Amino acid sequence: MKAAILREVGQPLTIEDVELDAPRPDELRVRVVASGLCHSDYHFMVGDMPYPLPVVLGHEASGIVDAVGSNVREFKPGDQVVTCISTFCGSCGECQTGHSYRCDDRPTRGPAPEDARIRQNGNVINQFSQLGGFAEEMLVHRHSVVRLPDEMPLDVASLLGCSVLTGVGAAINRAAIRAGDTVAVIGCGGVGLNVIQGARLAGAERIVAVDLSPTKLDLAKLFGATDTILGGDDAVEAVTTLTNGGVDYAFEVIGLQTTIRQAFLMLRKGGAAVMVGVPKFGSDVIVPALPFLQKEVRLISSMMGSVPFQVAIPQYAQMYLDGRLLLDPLVSQRIALADINRGYADLAKGEVARSVITFP
Repeated sequence: MKAAILREVGQPLTIEDVELDAPRPDELRVRVVASGLCHSDYHFMVGDMPYPLPVVLGHEASGIVDAVGSNVREFKPGDQVVTCISTFCGSCGECQTGHSYRCDDRPTRGPAPEDARIRQNGNVINQFSQLGGFAEEMLVHRHSVVRLPDEMPLDVASLLGCSVLTGVGAAINRAAIRAGDTVAVIGCGGVGLNVIQGARLAGAERIVAVDLSPTKLDLAKLFGATDTILGGDDAVEAVTTLTNGGVDYAFEVIGLQTTIRQAFLMLRKGGAAVMVGVPKFGSDVIVPALPFLQKEVRLISSMMGSVPFQVAIPQYAQMYLDGRLLLDPLVSQRIALADINRGYADLAKGEVARSVITFP
């Protein structure tokens, strides 16, 4: 099969032929139909986060099951599925208490060449987070995928596995926004737009979108933003003035120290700043101590929507089919695997919500 491989940090991905192993008892082989270009993968491409090389990146993928291992009962060839980074064991304490997205014992294959799922001329090609969605096929553990309704279009379904799950889940599950709350969202890319529509679905009265891109701010209105503010040094003052003292929840969906601090300073008394964006490896969060105490505010984080994907994704798929959840406007462009580097160049410019690789 063909796959996009990262061989050196800071260099373009290369499209190469690789070999994929056969499914072991708990695995599925999936023919990839669509794969979203997520900013999380970009962190590894530019060196913000370390990962063993060479590696097939990609984790936001949808496809059709081609083969299953002997222990797999919940999937069959022909099923439509979407993958998620939150592979779970099902038996650790986190899984048993409903937090499988924080699993302590994720199923993996060993590092030896004979255990690798992807190889090239006998050499190991690493598989990002046991997925590797930038390829024509994937070999994954059965606890890395969830089945979709047959009527779900797979090109937009791929987004359910990360950007939608992460954004909508952060608003509904982690923050638990209530009707009448006020919300600010800093960063209106693929995940930020989903935080906005999660806040809308939860009944937030006012949703303020903050971004440097007027194009993304226009999109934010489509997803439910009631107000938009052009980002920059004046964003905190603009939000607090607009909301008469601050918001109940401020979501940071970029991963920068400066914008995390801004989210914290946008809060009204008793509010919560929610970290959703992935920060650079080794970076710290710095907020002023006195307002932390005097305003009784909170700084919390949300990972992968703070919800088991195997429960949430089918719900989100049905919400899309019912017309309640927006997915189609998230797709800025559909590209071929060969155009992946151009897709990431567009992402780096900050003008696209999501580029999606579609496979013939």
